[in-house]
This record gives sequence, C-alpha cells and structure tokens, in this order.
Amino acid sequence: MKKTVTSLADGRELIYYDSRDDVVRDAVDRRPLEPISTTSAIRRDPLLGDSVAVASHRQGRTYHPPAGECPLCPTDTAAGRLSEIPDSDYDVVVFENRFPSLAGDSGRCEVVCFTSDHGASFADLTGEQAGLVLDVWTDRTAELAELPQVEQVFCFENRGPEIGVTLGHPHGQIYAYPFVTPRTERMSRSVAEHRAATGGNLFDDVLERERAAGRVILTGEHWVAFVPYAAHWPYEVHLYPLRRVPDLRGLDEAARAEFPAVYLELLRRFDRIFGAGEPPTPYISAWHQAPLRQPGRHDFALHLELFTIRRTSGKLKFLAGSESGMNVFINDVPPETAAERLREVASA
Repeated sequence: MKKTVTSLADGRELIYYDSRDDVVRDAVDRRPLEPISTTSAIRRDPLLGDSVAVASHRQGRTYHPPAGECPLCPTDTAAGRLSEIPDSDYDVVVFENRFPSLAGDSGRCEVVCFTSDHGASFADLTGEQAGLVLDVWTDRTAELAELPQVEQVFCFENRGPEIGVTLGHPHGQIYAYPFVTPRTERMSRSVAEHRAATGGNLFDDVLERERAAGRVILTGEHWVAFVPYAAHWPYEVHLYPLRRVPDLRGLDEAARAEFPAVYLELLRRFDRIFGAGEPPTPYISAWHQAPLRQPGRHDFALHLELFTIRRTSGKLKFLAGSESGMNVFINDVPPETAAERLREVASA
C-alpha cells in the first residue's frame, strides 16, 4: 500500500491510498474554497451521563446532488467538474469532512471513499480492493489514536437513503471521539463485571455460546459471523475474529488476508435477503474497537456489527416509542429466523 498525504484548497487533509507503489499523486485542488468554519461543540447530558455533539454548520452540507456533480467522484477537468478528490482517479481516498460533527478539541471526522466507481457498492469490490480498505481503516485508527483529544475511533459505513445517506457514492466515515461512546461504555462495564464475577472474559464466553447456538451463518479459519441471541434489528450480524484483539491494529496477517472474502460474502447475502427485484438493502456496518486509554482495554474484543432497518419487503423498522423513548428494542424477526434466511442466500 502506498500512502500519499496532501491538502485540499481549504487546508483540509486528503490522503490517497494506492495498491501500486508507482502511482504519483500530485494533482492540485483548484476550487476557490474558503477556510472551513465549524461550530461543533460537545454538551454533556447531566441526567443520562452521555454526550451530544451540536454542529449547526452541518445544515448546509451537500444533499443528494446529481450524479454528475458528486463531490466524491474524481475530478474531471475536461468536463469542468472539480470535486473533493483533485486527481482523475483513485483506489481509496480519505479526507477531513468539510461538514464535520466533531472538529478540533471535539475530535475529528473523516470520509473514506472506497472506490472511484460512483455506481458501485462495497459488495462490488474485489478482494484486493476490500483488503486495501481494511488496511486504510487500520492506518487511520493508528494515526487518530495518536491525537491527544481522541478517546475512541469508530469506522463505519451507512448505505442507502433509508439510513439517511445524502451522497450515493460508495463511502464510509471515521469518527474520532473525544470521549468513550455510551454503547462502548456499557460493553466495557459488562466486561469488567463479568471478569470480577467469573475471572473470565465476557466476549470470549459469549462467542463460545454463540458458536454453539445454531445462529452461525458463516465461519472461516479466522472469522465467524452469527446473528446474536438478543439481536436488536430485523437482520443483524456480528463478525468476530477468532483471536481476540482490542482493535484493528491487533489483527494478524492471516486474519487480514481472510477478511475480504468473509465480509464481501456477508454484504452480498444482505442484498439477497428480500429476493430478486428488491432495491439494495440499506445497512449500517460498524466496527467496535476498544477505547484507547481505558484500563482493561485488552479485555475488549474488536468486532463488526452489520444490520439493516428493513424488516421485510417494502417495510422498514422504525425506532418508535419504546426504542427511541426508552431504548428498549422490539424485534419483529426472531434471530433464529434471520440466521436461517442468511444461510439460505449464501453464494453458490
């Protein structure tokens, strides 16, 4: 992997990641951009103990532009299209978000463009391309972990307008939080309580039970994917490396080599859940990594959670009173049924 660091016209960092070592990236961003101005601030909720990012400048972010004006496509000087990526092509690109939820002392937000092909999705990538994205996630985790204000790094992808995606180009994001997120705090607390009560590791014990429970949908030499016992979402899959590591930096070469085939197969099954002729399945794909500076971080298990808000053909799962008001989920699809369906749609 070759990494080339450069800057956009407004001073934001842009990084090219190439699979070939002989690629030269010297294109200049010629847009007349003003320096970015953000209003991002973190406010602590005294009752719940969690944090809210207030970022009013995001109201002006790009919203469903025509394909010919996509800011994540490569620049096309002949057509007069200047984008966030100054070069005429790319493998994977990362840049600071122009409309970040977190900025400065409040953290950092980055955009990860998986491919220059506007009409593709992550599931369309080759194994080599998916492996490069994994390398990029790992490299960004390592670099962002060095920022003194960052406590947790979150790599994720939102796919589909149903999720709220405003740019159709295949891309994900990375949030570098200045605090540990509530969901991770709860996981870490459960892990610590389990260690105190049993002397064992909660992630290891859960993984052992799940592998024996009949909800495994895909397994390899180094990874296992299953529908969890208490799945919150209609179709939800957790993907774990079999060797526990706290974050992406801890994956060994064997696990890294196997990941693309396993992950691409999961994404392709998600697109087949609801049958032929259905629109692409909307999903959120989220890497859960250990907090960077908390005691006991090596008890945490890196894993990926993939889920869709579509519960059946033409119908979405909405977070209504119980979910949004009390954070008590009600799942219409039994996890065993979801696992059976995800096994049925395996690639031939």
